[in-house]
Amino acid sequence: MRLTSLRLRLVAVFAAVALTAAVSASGIAYWLNRDAVLTRAQNAALNDFRDAMSRDAGALAQNPSCAKIEDAADSIGTSTQNYQVLLIQDTTAGRCTASSRSGGFGIRDVPASLRMAVDKRYPKPNDSTEYHLYWQRVNLHGQPYLIGGARMIGGGPTGYMFKSLDAERKDLNSLAWSLAIATALALIGAALLAQAAASTVLRPVQRLGEAARRLGEGKLDTRLRVSGTDELAELSRTFNRTAERLEQRVDELSAREAASRRFVADMSHELRTPLTAITAVAEVLEDEADSFDPMIAPAVRLVVSETKRLNELVENLMEVTRFDAGTAKLVLDEVDVADMVTACIDTRAWLDAVELDAPRGIFVRLDPRRLDVILANLIGNALKHGGSPVRVKVRQIGEELVIEIADNGPGIPEDVLPHVFDRFYKADASRARSEGSGLGLSIALENAHIHGGEITAANISGSGAVFTLRLPRSPEPDGSPDGEEGIETT
Repeated sequence: MRLTSLRLRLVAVFAAVALTAAVSASGIAYWLNRDAVLTRAQNAALNDFRDAMSRDAGALAQNPSCAKIEDAADSIGTSTQNYQVLLIQDTTAGRCTASSRSGGFGIRDVPASLRMAVDKRYPKPNDSTEYHLYWQRVNLHGQPYLIGGARMIGGGPTGYMFKSLDAERKDLNSLAWSLAIATALALIGAALLAQAAASTVLRPVQRLGEAARRLGEGKLDTRLRVSGTDELAELSRTFNRTAERLEQRVDELSAREAASRRFVADMSHELRTPLTAITAVAEVLEDEADSFDPMIAPAVRLVVSETKRLNELVENLMEVTRFDAGTAKLVLDEVDVADMVTACIDTRAWLDAVELDAPRGIFVRLDPRRLDVILANLIGNALKHGGSPVRVKVRQIGEELVIEIADNGPGIPEDVLPHVFDRFYKADASRARSEGSGLGLSIALENAHIHGGEITAANISGSGAVFTLRLPRSPEPDGSPDGEEGIETT
């Protein structure tokens, strides 16, 4: 479980809230019970001590003997409250100290502050007592004790009571353990509850995420089952409505795109018949152009050139529609790349304008016709826009064929570089405008993609532009077995 997961955060929040509530409740309960237990034990012992002092110590005669004081201490110490008593009396024979239990506590065990408070004498306005009963809770020899002290009026003895609070401490410790166990159980219960709540909340969220992922993968018929009326159910309904509208919109756009492709394909196909006739006439006119009147000859040559351009545009449009329709296929063959590049340049009479660096013996499995289309477009573009000499370098890097075509022009403007492979895109005035269709580089890139390759364009500082073609040495045929007739291209 990731530390950033929503489930863990929910469990952590539930646990923190439960722990805070449980600790607060347990702490309050402990302190209330502690105060009640100690107050009850303290009041019972002090009240009993007061009554016993009034009864036994108050009955002593003036200037009693030490034996009488010891009897009084023993009598007071027999209380059911189970405390020890220390009586101190100044007599004519000296100070007499008596304890209710041999080896018990002495005056040194009484805190000095408590002794001072007990010995302090108060005036008697309105017949109030001269001396007061004081108490203090202390630890003696590692055990909790309640020490109370009072002095009898009229020169009577001073008495101290030592009440052990060990039983109360054990009861409070048991209570603390019980509250700690209850807190731990509450924390565990809160964690389980949080887990259940997180599952209840996150399950629809996970389904929604999965549905969104499937929708992003193009499965536009993805829908969520909706139950309930809470916010998550409303979110699922919103997702379904959005998916439905998206599917409708995509269907509409797909239909429009298909219609556009059909229109271009049909238009191109329909244009081929009249273009064939026009091209034949144009070739005849081109052959007879020298015999025409000098005023007519330029118009004839213009008609011939524009007819060739229109014929090229129609062929390119048909090729583009095949790529868009996904019907373009590869016809693979093992070829020597150096021979292919040389043949491409020789066929188009570019030998004088191209510097070729292509070592023989680099054999690659590809579609020769499509490679010829790529090279013709890239080299022709370099000659047309960059100027000669165009440098063509062929290299094999690992399992990849790399062909670089560099021109000798001013380079491609930085704002044009991202668009050089766009359809019908032509460079601005910083480069000579093309008389072509603006589809050549786009068709070259599509032919590279169908091989599983790529074409990139960049500038070389002070040396013009460079186009780099990268093709795998053994591309997978795109749905076409070896030797199957591919699509004719120009």
